[in-house]
Amino acid sequence: MMPLLRATNNPRRLNEIRVRVIDDPNINAANAGGGEFQVTTGLLAKANDEHLRGVLAHEIAHDDLGHVARAQTLGTGLNIGVILLEQLIPGSSAVTPIAGALIANSYSRSEEFEADRHGVEILRRAGYSKEVMIDTLTWVMRTSKDGGGGGGFLSTHPATEDRIDALRKLG
Repeated sequence: MMPLLRATNNPRRLNEIRVRVIDDPNINAANAGGGEFQVTTGLLAKANDEHLRGVLAHEIAHDDLGHVARAQTLGTGLNIGVILLEQLIPGSSAVTPIAGALIANSYSRSEEFEADRHGVEILRRAGYSKEVMIDTLTWVMRTSKDGGGGGGFLSTHPATEDRIDALRKLG
């Protein structure tokens, strides 16, 4: 993990990094913001070193790009928008959560592509190829119960196949 952390645009000191292991058999990881990362026992049990490197590069990219902070700001803005709209159009709060979810999901889908691209950049700076990320996503798609998730109308992640195709097109 250290070579990947050193290869970011905004390197954090080691004492700023926290990794929590979540007891969950599913393959998953997350960036909680502020240098905190979460990985599941399922990921640790099933991933080889390259797959773990690819997953961590993606999550480190989210942190480096400030995605969690932006998502928190977006969520606050959407909540304020719901309150104001309800004041203008009473009863509109029954519909606005759906609109808010669609806005937030499209925002997070673009961030997933951005984190994939930046993750590849971090991997390259650390001496690895983009194939690490492509192989990792392919593995997640084959190994996960839901095929890697993503792509549905209300999904926060784009389809894994679309993410792999986008990475293949990178120079």
